[in-house]
Amino acid sequence: MERQNGANFRLDIIRCNEYRTPMSNASRSGKPSASLEGHAFVSLQKAADGLGQQVEQLLKANDLTAAQYNALRILRGSEPEGLACSSIAERMISHDPDMTRLLDRMEKRSLITRERQKDDRRVVKTRITAQGLDLLKTLDQPVHELHKRQFAHVPGARLKLLIELLDQVLEKDPSARAKSCS
Repeated sequence: MERQNGANFRLDIIRCNEYRTPMSNASRSGKPSASLEGHAFVSLQKAADGLGQQVEQLLKANDLTAAQYNALRILRGSEPEGLACSSIAERMISHDPDMTRLLDRMEKRSLITRERQKDDRRVVKTRITAQGLDLLKTLDQPVHELHKRQFAHVPGARLKLLIELLDQVLEKDPSARAKSCS
């Protein structure tokens, strides 16, 4: 038993186990089954987490986080102009609450440079360096091969359908991705 605010209570392990029960078994147990949308959401989260962990392991071997890798790819695509912090944040796959700190760490490693614009001192342009480009170049093939392995069991037509369906989900609820770069 645990004590909270002076009262005894038992840990609610049953509630915890309800979340761990596969959704397909929920209706057989007499408990209300999750909605189709809920099932889709959980499946999508599990798939994204599993695939993302594999990519993170590959990137970790190169001392990069998934967010840093994503930012470098965005900056490579913006060359030679570079981008403001807010523009990088808008293009990120995953929300990073502190883009400035993320870019600070990358700048310390000489993967990017930042320069305040002369015509508008409020804007700081970020550009990828030769070192950042070289790092991405070394990762391009291993990441491509990883993605091939991750989806090798799914036929191409089904992958195209999956992409279309996910695009459709994103179209319906385009979350505002403006992030702070203070």
